[in-house]
Amino acid sequence: MAKKPLPIYVLNGPNLNLLGLREPEIYGRTTLNEIGKMVAKQAKTHGLSVVFRQSNHEGELIDWVQEARTKSAGMILNGGAYTHTSLALHDALRALDKPLVEIHLSNPFAREEFRHHSYISSLAKGVIVGFGAGSYLLAVDALASLLEGPAA
Repeated sequence: MAKKPLPIYVLNGPNLNLLGLREPEIYGRTTLNEIGKMVAKQAKTHGLSVVFRQSNHEGELIDWVQEARTKSAGMILNGGAYTHTSLALHDALRALDKPLVEIHLSNPFAREEFRHHSYISSLAKGVIVGFGAGSYLLAVDALASLLEGPAA
């Protein structure tokens, strides 16, 4: 019997639990729960399963990144504000040793200057920004392609 592939981890940082309510003109009206369902459906088309989580707590996100070292095939991360502030998250991701795709619903480069720097981007295989909830689906496709290898 074939071994079941490891899931992809999709981790979401602070305030993303308020999607659909918080600043919909920037982040859209799709809720995080709806995005989670969309991601699971998209991943299934690639034969992948998903662990989809959100936390407002930096330490919990770091614990999940560390867990993903042995329990995931790769990771999609929307770090929220921690993208621009967290050296601890950066250091945890350095030890991940799995493909990482960074995403953002909005385009941080079209926003406040403090959002222009990411502590995550230098560790990611790619960065997808500005496509709203669609950023997650693009990231699933990108990560699936990375997991399939160079022949994909």
